[in-house]
Amino acid sequence: MEDNALIQFLRQSATEARYDTFRKVLDDRTRYLTVVLENIYQPQNASAVLRTADCFGIQDVHIIENNYEYRINPDVEKGASSWLSLHRYDEEENNTRKALRDLKKKGYRIIATTPHTDDVDLYNLDVTKGKMALVFGTEVTGISDIVREEADEYLRIPMYGFTESFNISVSAALAMQHLRWKLNQEKSIDWLLTSQEKEDLMIEWLKKSIKKSDALIRRYEEIKKQ
Repeated sequence: MEDNALIQFLRQSATEARYDTFRKVLDDRTRYLTVVLENIYQPQNASAVLRTADCFGIQDVHIIENNYEYRINPDVEKGASSWLSLHRYDEEENNTRKALRDLKKKGYRIIATTPHTDDVDLYNLDVTKGKMALVFGTEVTGISDIVREEADEYLRIPMYGFTESFNISVSAALAMQHLRWKLNQEKSIDWLLTSQEKEDLMIEWLKKSIKKSDALIRRYEEIKKQ
């Protein structure tokens, strides 16, 4: 990262503390685990999931908009969306299959969070089998039939009371916390960002945190031509 000329140019307009924070966060970021939200209609739930994803260093969140438009509640997400890579699927009548198949092409296992006859307990999910995309469905009905068809595995979060299910934001938080913990313990797989991914995100974050960054980049391009 120290060899990237654009990063070195932009960091001159950021505080050293901000730059150091970015580096520290990037060193803990992952794309090995990602989250998929299907048709979430309550802004506070979607926003809470974004905030939790950022807290646990999960860079990508995929948002499927079929019947409901994705909306952020800024009082809940506290700016987390600025530092995440959000992928929205909203161009088709039903965007679920496209989203999941796109993820499969990128090597993700589709893991549906729902009670199922062939499900696996959260604590027994094998994180070494490949990249994981956790799919969470609507607040009322859960995941759709398409998710059930496309899923490679089904994940169950253990419960011991009378209530049938956790709130979606709670389910996502429990799953992300435990799986991130398991990744932290795992030495046999490379689950952190690549050097190129870190550089790309550093540039993106610096641009977001610097006033008039577009003008600075134009200046950088002019200097390069000289």
